[in-house]
Formats: sequence, structure tokens, C-alpha cells
Amino acid sequence: MKVNGTRFLDVAGSRNAAVAALATITGFYYLFVAITNCTDTDTNRNAVAAVLSMKSTIHKGGTDWRAITNGNVALVAYILIVIWEFLIAFALLAGALQWGRVLLRRGRDATAGAAVAVGLSSLGWTMAVLLFAGGFLTVGGEWFRMWANDDVDASSAALQNFLIAGVGLILVHLPERDTAARR
Repeated sequence: MKVNGTRFLDVAGSRNAAVAALATITGFYYLFVAITNCTDTDTNRNAVAAVLSMKSTIHKGGTDWRAITNGNVALVAYILIVIWEFLIAFALLAGALQWGRVLLRRGRDATAGAAVAVGLSSLGWTMAVLLFAGGFLTVGGEWFRMWANDDVDASSAALQNFLIAGVGLILVHLPERDTAARR
């Protein structure tokens, strides 16, 4: 079966289609996360405050000084996290839309559109890596000892998000095989 002069499987089974699907799924995921953080602010805002305060973790004189107990600082950190999640979602969803356009086009238009799609998708997944590997695993996990927090340990969720973003980054930067060569 041919679509727009191209075999359906060459399009639907391509790396571009896989990247488009992953960008769409992860874009909506981060949008839902950000919206949930806006509609259920108490749960997640309190979790951020609990991690920063280090109140339910291993207490040692050499690490307790790291605790941030100021509620305003915790609120600002929470707001910045939510804004960052919205930005991730917008970058990935814009990338997904661009991937959709690429999959429907051929020739020079598709090549130019693919460069924009790669850039947007890469930006979104890089932002996710920064948030989850940098923010949650490194700063929250190690600096504020979230991994040892009895009330809040989001380390496994942060690792999950980091790995999905890492897969997206690898996939988006793999070269696209020439569909004519596969025939």
C-alpha cells in the first residue's frame, strides 16, 4: 500500500515515526504531570518541601546543614519545577507536531522539517534529563538525601523519567536509514 507515493511501512516503520510516537507520548505525559501539579498542589508541593527540609531522612551533623526549611524557598522550587515540566511538554508536543508534518511530506520540505523536529524533541528530552537526573536524582536524591527520606523517595520515578528521556535522545540522534535502500 502506498501513501503519498511512499510505501506505508517505509513511513510507519521508520525511525521518524518511532521518534514522533515517543515525542507525542512523553509530551502528553509531561503535560499531564504539570497539570496535575497545578490541580493537586498540596501533595507535590509538600513533597518538595519534605525533600528540601530533610526532615525524614538520616540525620548526621555533616549533612543536616544542607536542609532548607524556608517554606517560601520550597514554594519557589515547586513553581520552577512545574514551569519546567510545562516547557518540556510544549517542546516535545511541538516536536511531535513537526514530526507529523515530516511524515506527511517528501523531499526538501521533509528534510528541513526534520531538522526542526529533531531540535525540538532533543530540547524537550534534554530538559527532562536536566530535571530528573540533575534536579531529582543529583540535587534532591544525593544533596538532600531523598533516597533515604521515609516520607518522600521519588528516586525510582526520577530514574524512570531520565531513562525514557535518554532513550528519546538516543533515538532522535540516530541516523534515518534510506527507505529506498531497504527495498
